[in-house]
Amino acid sequence: MRAEDPSAILSGVNTVEDLLSRQLAPRRFQTWLLGLFSSFALLLASIGIYGVMHCSVAQRTHEIGIRMALGARPAQVMRLVENEGLRLAVAGVLLGLAGALVLSPLMASLLFGVHATDPLTFASVVSTLLIVALVGCYVPARRAAHVNPIEALRQE
Repeated sequence: MRAEDPSAILSGVNTVEDLLSRQLAPRRFQTWLLGLFSSFALLLASIGIYGVMHCSVAQRTHEIGIRMALGARPAQVMRLVENEGLRLAVAGVLLGLAGALVLSPLMASLLFGVHATDPLTFASVVSTLLIVALVGCYVPARRAAHVNPIEALRQE
């Protein structure tokens, strides 16, 4: 600019990238914060599923011991516990999907390049939640599969 017109008054010269960055900063921060809270929610959900399944296995130790004494294999016991956890997770996912579909218009202003009801996003979230539920059920299921039938029957 100075080469073209040395007498031109220049003040507050910014690049388009700087202006755009300043304009999008609040939305970028909101999106980052939402992602952080979502990650914490996923962690809490995993811990919650683990806790519920751990408590369920502890309460059903006698029943599991009877199943093992009658010939149930460890893989069958693991499948039993994981199926119970998966049923709970599917119920939660269905309720969450209903809530997400109702509240998705509120999130539309925070999204860039994707619709609030994008099927691919919903599918990836559902699959992620179900995988997290299976991981949360794995340790209690493994514990149930290694129950000693004699000790389980003796406890009651």
